[in-house]
Amino acid sequence: MTTEAMPGSRERLLEAAATLTYREGVNIGVDALCKAAGVSKRSMYKLFESKGDLLAASLEERSSAYVAALLPAADDNRPPRERILHVFEQAEAQAGTPDFQGCRYLVVQIELKDPTHPASQVAHRVKETLTAFFRTEAAQGGASDPDLLARQLILVFDGASARAGIKADTQAGLTAPTVTALLDAADMR
Repeated sequence: MTTEAMPGSRERLLEAAATLTYREGVNIGVDALCKAAGVSKRSMYKLFESKGDLLAASLEERSSAYVAALLPAADDNRPPRERILHVFEQAEAQAGTPDFQGCRYLVVQIELKDPTHPASQVAHRVKETLTAFFRTEAAQGGASDPDLLARQLILVFDGASARAGIKADTQAGLTAPTVTALLDAADMR
């Protein structure tokens, strides 16, 4: 007879934080998080100094997978222009899922409004990783101003995510032509 190991308290708290804060917002209470995780508040505070630290750890735990799902593989030899478009294709696919509520990293930054909050700092690092990818690809693709193009691309990325997250618009048929126009204007190959 085989039995599956029950996830530990830490893992259950991280999962509850990821699920509930994405669905309900960062102001979800500690009681609700602990109840969803099946963990006492005392246990939570033994594992994490604060709810903010729990949220930051939850975001950090998912950040590598999030970025990996968006970026092309390291051995992807397509031209920089196509590698940038790949990110927006992936983002469009994510935005098309029924439970999509926007980029969780952008949502956290907007809801917290505090750049010094541990979760905001994790979110900032994720956004900087994406911006750095755009900047590197823009430079390799011969963009006239790689820094400006990277900032424009992250603006489109975040704006499209926010609009799709609040169900005000879809990314389909809108994001790729917008990005293509930016790439063309920057003389990107």
